[in-house]
Amino acid sequence: MGMMKLNMLASSAPLLAVRADGATDPKTILADLQRTFEAFKTEHTEELKALKKGQEDVVKAEKVERINAALGDLQKAVDAQAAQMTALQLGGPGVTGPVDAEYTEAFSAHFRKGDVQAALNKGTAEEGGYLAPVEWDRTITGKLVEISPMRQIASTQTISTAGFKKVFNNRGMGSGWVGETAARPQTNTPDFGVVNYVPGEIYANPAATQQMLDDSAVDLEAWIGNEVENEFAYQEGLAFVAGNGVNKPTGFLTHAEGAANAAAHPFGAIPTITAASATEVTGDELIDLVYSLPGSLAQNARFTLNRTSLARVRKLKDGEGNYLWQPSFSAGQPQTLLAYPVTEMAAMPNVAAGAYPIAFGDFKRGYLIVDRTGVRVLRDPFTNKPYVHFYTTKRVGGGLLDPQALRTLRMAAA
Repeated sequence: MGMMKLNMLASSAPLLAVRADGATDPKTILADLQRTFEAFKTEHTEELKALKKGQEDVVKAEKVERINAALGDLQKAVDAQAAQMTALQLGGPGVTGPVDAEYTEAFSAHFRKGDVQAALNKGTAEEGGYLAPVEWDRTITGKLVEISPMRQIASTQTISTAGFKKVFNNRGMGSGWVGETAARPQTNTPDFGVVNYVPGEIYANPAATQQMLDDSAVDLEAWIGNEVENEFAYQEGLAFVAGNGVNKPTGFLTHAEGAANAAAHPFGAIPTITAASATEVTGDELIDLVYSLPGSLAQNARFTLNRTSLARVRKLKDGEGNYLWQPSFSAGQPQTLLAYPVTEMAAMPNVAAGAYPIAFGDFKRGYLIVDRTGVRVLRDPFTNKPYVHFYTTKRVGGGLLDPQALRTLRMAAA
């Protein structure tokens, strides 16, 4: 990652989208969302009628796409608010002051001057790296939850060792029916499979001049938090979906039938429905995807797909002319597809030949994120004078937890 100069940084944009007239009230945005959806349904229905008559209207089609895009923007604003609520619930009550005031003060002073190492005795390392104070780490984690879709829906576990292993019962127990005096020969004994979740290391490396630090021109907590948030969330988003497992998490799509890690899990690959087309998804295929998941696992299931795929799916109707997609109707409620929640995930692939653009299932049962305790920061004033670099690292792992809880839709080959 290239050096990021402090004087080029801006505060992160609000998560709740702002309309053209500046309105950010959730009720106002929800009302706009409902009105836009009604306009979309009207215009799209007219477009379809014209197409059936062989009267393709390019202007009408462009209008539908503009409304579709606006609908996506409004729904994204509502989803962002819901993510903020999730992050607050994860972090619990707000911290009114530093959990460890003495360490926090020393840590901040070390950032400014670099001359108080002796006061930093928590998590010290020979190379000069120090664990961020608890409240800083909590702030960063909360921000990651707000903008990382997989962290909102998957299981997470914090570990204090180099890795985490989970043992799976392969369910090979044998049994049989016998008479009262019949012999009882030995039956099969189940064996166990092991999945190893090894954290990789993710980093950010922003820089500021010593003069800027001396003059207190920056809120270091907000600055580091924003840098870590942006870089970590981007890298995590890619890895949790399609990571190859080399120094990074293993993405769940790599465990789908036909993918690179289809045979890696003791329970096998994620079952997959193959679409008839390489470029189009039908409502019937989405229904097949839903009902391929056992009912016992469907209670907490949801769809995941990217913005481009969602724009396609938003146009699908059932046999009675009802749209399969529905927007949020109140704050905190997600958009739905076939009455199941939808999580928009930028790292999911587009609809294309051989791609896996849509996934469905209970991601808390299906995928595990492993966090190695603590964010570590190394203050480096020597490498690139006159800049002081703040090399910030966190060890994160992830992998498939239970393939039976997930399903994927694969497009036909070209």
